[in-house]
Amino acid sequence: MSPKLFSRNPDLQRLRDDGYFVQIVDDDKFLVMREVPYVNDRREVKLGTLVTALELAGDITKKPVPTHVVMFDGDYPCDANGKVMNLGGPGDRREVAPGLFVRHSFSQKPDGGYADYYAKMTTYHAMLAAPARVVDPEIKPRQFAAPADSDPESIFEYPDTASGRTGTAALAALFKSEIIALIGLGGTGAYILDKVAKTPVREIRLFDADEFLNHNAFRAPGAASLEELRLAPLKVDYFKAIYSRMHRGITAHPVMQGPKHVHLLDGVTFAFIAMDDGPEKEAVINKLEAIGASFIDVGMGLSLDELSLGGILRVTASTPAHREVVRRHVSFAEKGEGGVYESNIQVADLNSLNADFAVIKWKKMRGYYRDLEKELHSTYTTDGNFIVNRDRDRG
Repeated sequence: MSPKLFSRNPDLQRLRDDGYFVQIVDDDKFLVMREVPYVNDRREVKLGTLVTALELAGDITKKPVPTHVVMFDGDYPCDANGKVMNLGGPGDRREVAPGLFVRHSFSQKPDGGYADYYAKMTTYHAMLAAPARVVDPEIKPRQFAAPADSDPESIFEYPDTASGRTGTAALAALFKSEIIALIGLGGTGAYILDKVAKTPVREIRLFDADEFLNHNAFRAPGAASLEELRLAPLKVDYFKAIYSRMHRGITAHPVMQGPKHVHLLDGVTFAFIAMDDGPEKEAVINKLEAIGASFIDVGMGLSLDELSLGGILRVTASTPAHREVVRRHVSFAEKGEGGVYESNIQVADLNSLNADFAVIKWKKMRGYYRDLEKELHSTYTTDGNFIVNRDRDRG
């Protein structure tokens, strides 16, 4: 099979983008559409397979001529009343390619033939699926399941059909050249990764030296199993294993970023800093400034009294034109012991919200979201839902 055919042919890619389960098999000889709903003579809704020979000029699809015929594997399709449809002739089941079986041939030719394979396959799909929807209105006409093959040119393991459907693919392309450093995979850092991994950035470098333990599981997106926690994996390995199921560009660095490891930031275009304040953070920021990378530093302050917990979330951005902002709002002093957050109090909602603020700001900086105010420093206070923006980028 040749996954590149999908990315190079709009008619084939559109089939996938629209949710049809399609594959190309037997050295590009056949286009296969699986899990097509239809009705049999007992008025049961079944799933069958449509198959057509594929005409190519090199790796480009040609108009599907001279044949307008498709083959089908399943019972012979009927209308909603169980009456045999007039589509073509029934036949015996046979193998047309290794592991690919068909039983019937259908012949329905519109005036002028089919413009492309999207038109051909969706026309036959619609003929079969319409009676199935009458018999069972709950049936999904497009039983999409991700094919086993994938596009090796994509940063994702499976297609991002949402961007194409909403018309935001051009905006998502703003991130394709981005090399992201995510420094610190505690509560907020893990949620930042969850969002960034769903964008087409070229690379995501993870930095954290700690193990993933029970208290981390309650601050992280998803749900770790007891078996995973018993292994005490490194955070970078744990999260890479999860998000590499979706994103191919994740690399794990099991180190605490600081003076000894800042060379690992070379080539980074943007960084999220979700590590404790201190001299190590200053070394990281110095390096990011030296290589000309923009970055966002996040922070959280919690206070606990007898009645409730209070919190302030901070997002501070730094660009080559405005380096002074982060140094005005971020401390490089050694962090004191005994803070509320260090007691492993569980505030996953605040971690997630802080991550959301940071990722939204990054997307605004890259032009994805509208940004009229261009603030570089903002805080959110839980008491009163109070947001304060400061330090505008007026450049």
